[in-house]
Amino acid sequence: MKDARITLEPPLQNAVASGRLLPAALTNISELLGDTTSDPAGRVITELVATNAWDELNDRFYRTLAFGTGGLRGRTIGKIVTAAERGNAAAQERPQFPCVGTNAMNFVTLARATHGLIAYLHDWNRKSGVTGKPKLVIAYDSRYFSTEFSALVAQIAAEDGADAFVFDGPRSTPELSFAVRYLRASAGAVITASHNPAHDNGFKVYFDDGAQVIEPHASGIIAQVNAAPTAGQAAVPVAQRGTVTTIGHEIDEAYMRRLETLVLDRALIARAQALRVVFTPIHGTGGVIIKPMLQRLGFNFTVVAEQDCFDGAFPTVKSPNPENSEALHLGVELARKEHADLVVATYPDCDRMGVAVRSVTGEMKLLTGNQIGSLIAFYRAMTLFETGVLNGANAARAVIIKTFVTTDLQKAIAERFGLRCVETLTGFKYIGAKLGKYESGLPPEERAKYRDLDEAETRRLRLQNSSYYVFGGEESYGYSGADFVRDKDGNGATIMFCEVAAYARSKGLTIDGLLDNIFATFGYFAEKNEAITFEGAEGVEKIRRLLASYIDSTPAAMLDSAVTGLKNFETEEIRDVEGDLIPKEKLLIFQLTDQTRIAVRGSGTEPKIKYYLFARRAPAAAEFTENELAETKLAVAERLAALWDWLLADANARVADGYVRQ
Repeated sequence: MKDARITLEPPLQNAVASGRLLPAALTNISELLGDTTSDPAGRVITELVATNAWDELNDRFYRTLAFGTGGLRGRTIGKIVTAAERGNAAAQERPQFPCVGTNAMNFVTLARATHGLIAYLHDWNRKSGVTGKPKLVIAYDSRYFSTEFSALVAQIAAEDGADAFVFDGPRSTPELSFAVRYLRASAGAVITASHNPAHDNGFKVYFDDGAQVIEPHASGIIAQVNAAPTAGQAAVPVAQRGTVTTIGHEIDEAYMRRLETLVLDRALIARAQALRVVFTPIHGTGGVIIKPMLQRLGFNFTVVAEQDCFDGAFPTVKSPNPENSEALHLGVELARKEHADLVVATYPDCDRMGVAVRSVTGEMKLLTGNQIGSLIAFYRAMTLFETGVLNGANAARAVIIKTFVTTDLQKAIAERFGLRCVETLTGFKYIGAKLGKYESGLPPEERAKYRDLDEAETRRLRLQNSSYYVFGGEESYGYSGADFVRDKDGNGATIMFCEVAAYARSKGLTIDGLLDNIFATFGYFAEKNEAITFEGAEGVEKIRRLLASYIDSTPAAMLDSAVTGLKNFETEEIRDVEGDLIPKEKLLIFQLTDQTRIAVRGSGTEPKIKYYLFARRAPAAAEFTENELAETKLAVAERLAALWDWLLADANARVADGYVRQ
């Protein structure tokens, strides 16, 4: 490696001098070649230099892949795959080695992250007076290198003095969250990049409550990761090392027993045999739990055979993202053949879920994340009152949680039923933090045994002493209906939505017909989500400067509607309805005179700046008539489309003007 560094230094220096290679990229290349002994870094960089692939080198090395508040996510296969990375793999196969680069998800990057995480767990145990070794639970999905990455994490954890528990095959992210709580672990990690393209992978970290890490743990882990060496860290003495244990069936069964408690009306499902469901895991982990759960609950379902296999290439879709209609194509085709009522699709790590439903016109129709969440929230609130779990005396202790960029229809539903609606920043870690707060509000003696209690007993305790969680969701297809999992749960969401479909069927309604009934009662709510992508080494800076321009040069109006308010979550002190301070984040929300609001934020996982447009229209009388609702839908759709056209043109002008608008 050191010889490679000497050989490569002159052409690299020349590339920096000519502006083809970023100085930061040169620094990171030199450090990698000087520190690592892993094959094939030197050969890969030599190939890229020889072919003048400077853009590729910049993208791979312009920074060190940052361990953020949730973990790591990045390319594990480069835009250019070198012969050294290809190794003994055929052209159509996964490369033998992951992408070389400090800004890539590979063995070197992952090793450093794991060393830092375990170091933090040791420190936390010492500060907390906890004896014994830290326990780390590890799950992984079907993505490229996930199996190898999980084995490396387990090996390093044990060598660093922690006990590692690794699933015996791919498992979903929500099951990892459950397992952390079930096994009383110190932390959890899942190897996944959720719905990102096939070339990506990631490392997501959870703390001992089963929720994604937040402060103070986030900063503490980041500091330890940054301090960890890139290579060569010695293992602790043999007597102090941990063990590696394989887990699987026991956790699956315990998790499924809890998932059964999400069903609010088992008799309703039994009566809904005519309901037909098509399910697809899109080559991911969803089938591990969802197939046996749907069978256990008695749903009539069919699985898309072509997608019922683990495959990190996701060969049957352009992107394994059920937000996009293309990803549901095979499911929709099967639903048409079998005259099914709905198609349910889960993400590769099954943390999120998307659906297509048979509409009132008989065609299959994709629902948005906002619509799916609102249907579940409405049904659960209504049924909990109908069954007597909730009533006028205890409703104030029940809560629906949503993010600031999720539809306000869920707030309207909560208010109509007398429930509290709490809003959080984007990211289920903030919903998980709320659930942790509600658990901590229980009496100490009850809190000590909380994880061992059944769902009915925990519900009683929360309604009596703290807050009972009815439902939580975010517009990006993440939902949760109980606190035994502290993250969004595609397994649980599938069960809950299939029950909603059974309810609609029992009322002689299609699912979108049920949604129209909700709109007629609560008012019409519509949303439009868009994004602008900025790839490569310059993308992060472009996003930062574009966001800053909205503060420095705030538009007086958007389209033809005046801006009446701007809420800046990075600089203002904002508290939620429970009085808790909202953490600082680069999020802007504009309020317009026509009751439209627009939220703008940078994506936490993708090179995008995201725009969320929200519209709300109230009926002239008590409820919308069928014709009024149809007319309102068309008018609002046209309005939001025109507003997005204006926002896009304005953003492009800001970019062209150097991000400054006078």
